[in-house]
Amino acid sequence: MQLGMIGLGRMGANMTRRLIQAGHEIIVLDRNPDRVRQMEKEGAAGAYSHEELAKKLNAPRAVWIMVPAGGPVDETIEKLKGHLREGDLVIDGGNSHYTDGLRRGEELKKSGIGFMDAGVSGGIWGLKEGYCIMAGGERDQYQRLEPILKSLAPPEGHLYCGPLGAGHFVKMVHNGIEYGMMAAYGEGFSLLNASRYSDSLDFEKIAHLWNRGSVVRSWLLELAEDAFRKDKRLSNIEGYVEDSGEGRWTVQEAINMAVPAPVIALSLFQRFASRGRGDFASRLEAALRSEFGGHAIKKETAGKK
Repeated sequence: MQLGMIGLGRMGANMTRRLIQAGHEIIVLDRNPDRVRQMEKEGAAGAYSHEELAKKLNAPRAVWIMVPAGGPVDETIEKLKGHLREGDLVIDGGNSHYTDGLRRGEELKKSGIGFMDAGVSGGIWGLKEGYCIMAGGERDQYQRLEPILKSLAPPEGHLYCGPLGAGHFVKMVHNGIEYGMMAAYGEGFSLLNASRYSDSLDFEKIAHLWNRGSVVRSWLLELAEDAFRKDKRLSNIEGYVEDSGEGRWTVQEAINMAVPAPVIALSLFQRFASRGRGDFASRLEAALRSEFGGHAIKKETAGKK
């Protein structure tokens, strides 16, 4: 299938590579022309303007956007609109707020252009392992895009979640759950680190052990094992944990709907607290974000404890 891909960052570039490997024809665009040239070397067709991208796509066109949430998505859609026609389809695969998808979908509908929201999870490992995709929009649009979704995802790794906004809503809650899980692992290993047994405990081996049949096994725990292999006590990582929005949105929706979500809420506040305290739990959360998503970590400065 033919697809336009706008945004060649960590996610967009690897998604493009996975689609090329599966035999799809991908036309790419990025504000950094060097990224476009690199993907051309790897088998993509390059475009250096929104107009050129639209001209290289056969109607009805499908364009997947992988740019930061908020203004960059709106700006990209605005630049595209003049070059798209009735029957074309725009997919927002970034971490957008679901209400923004509702607004964008209604606006594009006036021109007869379809819109899908696609929550994508998989981080820097998606190229090899596949991406988990949560899609919202019209069902026939989802079915039209299935060849792309099947190539991006592992078996049973993509799902039609419902009407417009449902995909990003499910992804938002997914990320809220992720916050809570990471916080629990951080607190648990922090207890081990503070215990009388700390000097005899090998955290890498404990993480490995817990992934062999225990009820707390998970991919995050595998990544914790990797992090401890690189740095046994995470001494080179500052315990500063960023949040990229989805956790806040999840907590706000829980408040709006009067749904109790204390674990997710507290895990979000724990991230805020990390930006001045930097305890062991926060160091592990920072390490996990780096392991699964390639997020930057702050290196501990000499002399700090």
